[in-house]
Amino acid sequence: MSFSQLGLSEKVLAAVAGAGYTAPTPIQEQAIPHVLSRRDVLGIAQTGTGKTAAFVLPMLTMLEQGRARARMPRTLILEPTRELAAQVEESFVKYGAKQKLNVALIIGGVSFDDQDSKLMRGVDVLIATPGRLLDHHERGRLLLTGVELLVIDEADRMLDMGFIPDIERICKLVPFTRQTLFFTATMPAEIQHITEQFLHTPVRVEVSRPASTVATTTQLLVKTGREPREKRETLRHFIRTAENLKNGIIFCNRKREVALLHRSLLKHGFSAIALHGDMDQSARTAALDQFRKNEVTLLVASDVAARGLDIPDVSHVFNFDVPHHADDYVHRIGRTGRAGRSGVAISIVAPIDQKLVASIEKLIGQTIPWVDGPPPASDEPARPRSRHERNERSERTGRGRRPERSERTERSERTERSPSTPAQPERVAPDAAPAALAPPASPHQPQPDRRQRNENSFDPAHLPAFLMRPVRLKA
Repeated sequence: MSFSQLGLSEKVLAAVAGAGYTAPTPIQEQAIPHVLSRRDVLGIAQTGTGKTAAFVLPMLTMLEQGRARARMPRTLILEPTRELAAQVEESFVKYGAKQKLNVALIIGGVSFDDQDSKLMRGVDVLIATPGRLLDHHERGRLLLTGVELLVIDEADRMLDMGFIPDIERICKLVPFTRQTLFFTATMPAEIQHITEQFLHTPVRVEVSRPASTVATTTQLLVKTGREPREKRETLRHFIRTAENLKNGIIFCNRKREVALLHRSLLKHGFSAIALHGDMDQSARTAALDQFRKNEVTLLVASDVAARGLDIPDVSHVFNFDVPHHADDYVHRIGRTGRAGRSGVAISIVAPIDQKLVASIEKLIGQTIPWVDGPPPASDEPARPRSRHERNERSERTGRGRRPERSERTERSERTERSPSTPAQPERVAPDAAPAALAPPASPHQPQPDRRQRNENSFDPAHLPAFLMRPVRLKA
């Protein structure tokens, strides 16, 4: 099937031909006719299958008729990250070059006044992240009552980032009669609930099994030690020995680990750049541009780069940290092997990560081969970090740890509790607390653990000093 059989306008077909595309992808072939017929669509497809063009192309055809009004956008596209929103804007610029449409990008990290001036001129297509969109609405600068078509893209990523309450609020602000397009790569129970609530008899378009991986990507597991230094050595070894390494994305679970690994790679002479959520928008955009233009070889990133970014020719993906959620593994390795190209995904597995690997294999329905054979089974629980590991930095710096009792304090307490010390009678106020009348504990009697004490138990070692002073009453 060709694009000319999908019902797109002549201007859109000319733009698609100018971009060099001749045949639609499966998600485009199945979704575009339903979008043009004004049906709600639930699209499920793995990353890199052309989901963006599946809603951009029919929207351009539908928006050829009509005119936008000030502060009242005609269509609204919601994206979870700034990078994805900017990428969708590029698609409208690319395919809508022959149309006079006003496209506005409403994301964080950009001046409110610049965005407000665009909204004031009238917007045909509004591309936004949920938080900044609601900020404009609460300030009275944006009205959503004129939205004819709502697109919710990367819905499962919205769920991971905690945007679902914002999505529910936005869906109640747009007209009930709007058309809704809902695209996701996986279908958790929460996403299923949202589709049942806000989509009206949608057409389900599913071109691949949820949470499936690309067949052209070679997946490998590499065993390593539990120390970060050993993991970094393993990563450097496989970067140096990888075949046909053109470029690669290295994923870490934490932003702090991204910065540490980036500095380590630069120290050892690698061409690398970092990308994580704490960077300002200009730095994030510059990092992606350098990687796209092959000015750097390695991109060290958090999961902000795992969803939907259009970097078509990535040869390798390295999971420096095995993701805590199996769905994230699918999105990470989806950055390679795109558009029919071959790719390699290597995950570095410490002993504590083996059960996480098992959950990934269960999700994707296949066994991932090990390099040099699998390691012995680990008895450690599948958890991100133990309590001791989470507080490791606090213990090293002394924060969050109860100070040690000095030898002098313990010696004085033993003296006070010694039976050889004669007890001195003291006059106690009649309204004193009952606990103050209790006799001190014998030094030979084992002290109960703090967790086992109840509110009626008494231990003078845990009373403030001022409560131990004798109270003198006037005659």
